[in-house]
Amino acid sequence: MAKWKLDASHSEVGFKVRHMMISNVSGTFGTFDAEAETNGNDFDHANIVFSADVQTISTGDTNRDNHLKGADFFDAENHPKISFKSSKFEGGKLSGDLTIKGVTHPVTMDAEFAGTGKDPWGNLKAGFSISGKINRKDWGLNWNAPLEAGGVLVSEEVKLHAELQLTQSEG
Repeated sequence: MAKWKLDASHSEVGFKVRHMMISNVSGTFGTFDAEAETNGNDFDHANIVFSADVQTISTGDTNRDNHLKGADFFDAENHPKISFKSSKFEGGKLSGDLTIKGVTHPVTMDAEFAGTGKDPWGNLKAGFSISGKINRKDWGLNWNAPLEAGGVLVSEEVKLHAELQLTQSEG
């Protein structure tokens, strides 16, 4: 059994949501973690866990970030972490349980495994590109505002994306 830990300096986690039905707003999480257990260097059937610190959400607008951290959305004071625990990883699909705001639902995302390689210091690295979509209302992120011309301020669909690099660790 091989263990892998996040290389945070070579990873990023973000989201994108339609605003006013005419443009997208992007955001990132500044602090997050991921670990994996594999059978050697084969990530098929790997056990993967991930968490993100809600207090580190950033969309480039302090007022919006504070609103997202508040009770209308993530309620970071009572639910400081978003977490994911895999149940299956194969065929370019990563499935598992996503927990947001204390609510857990199964999700399946596209996951491109870019392979492994050694860095100049002899550390074995593995790279992934992960993307998917969720409906935020499934996790109780219900706040919205109607628009005068019809539609709503914030789309229910949220696009998720992550670029993750893991380093094989001892054990």
